[in-house]
Amino acid sequence: MKILVVDDEELLVKGIKFNLENEGYEVDVCYDGQTAVDMAAANAYSLIILDLMMPKLDGLSACMQIRGFSTVPIIMLTAKSEDTDKLIGFEYGADDYITKPFNILELKARVRALLRRSSIQAAGGQEAAGSGRITRGFVTLDTERRTAEVDGRVVDLTVKEFDLAELLMKNAGKVYSRETLLDTVWGYDYQGDIRTVDVHIRRLREKLERTPATPECIITKWGVGYYFRD
Repeated sequence: MKILVVDDEELLVKGIKFNLENEGYEVDVCYDGQTAVDMAAANAYSLIILDLMMPKLDGLSACMQIRGFSTVPIIMLTAKSEDTDKLIGFEYGADDYITKPFNILELKARVRALLRRSSIQAAGGQEAAGSGRITRGFVTLDTERRTAEVDGRVVDLTVKEFDLAELLMKNAGKVYSRETLLDTVWGYDYQGDIRTVDVHIRRLREKLERTPATPECIITKWGVGYYFRD
């Protein structure tokens, strides 16, 4: 698997590259956001580790541009610890967020978790058509291929977006609190703000609902959480 590491701190990049290569990954590096976008467009990366503050093009803008042509898992790196910064990262399409300074073991654990889910998505494309399909109203998920359709139109979901949609659709009608969704979908003792769930629900509605402002499928149970209408 090939990973792109992007940060303007060359010593940090060198350390991350060394540790990931010791895990058996192939690692490319660059040091600014614009080069990251160009490399992501030209190469089939399995995952991108992207710093927030960089020259030429900041990490948020780079993430947004990459999301214009790819659902590759993206982990944002930042020296900022405010929850609002993390939420903005998710708004721009990041799958995960880790704050500097960080333990390299934690970063490797998060890399493994995202790659495991995305590799299932990639391998699923080789399965027989129609297997593992869940249809609720006008939304269909193929859990083997990890693809989504709305009224027969293919919709691209990120790894976390798909995991969240799959959980809700498999358990249609069941109301999940934000805490439960955070624990289940982010499943590795994620310590972020529970508003992370709200951001991903909003992004899912933008992609899966016919009219996101008046959702028909992903419903809010006020004061409790969210559920997928059965």
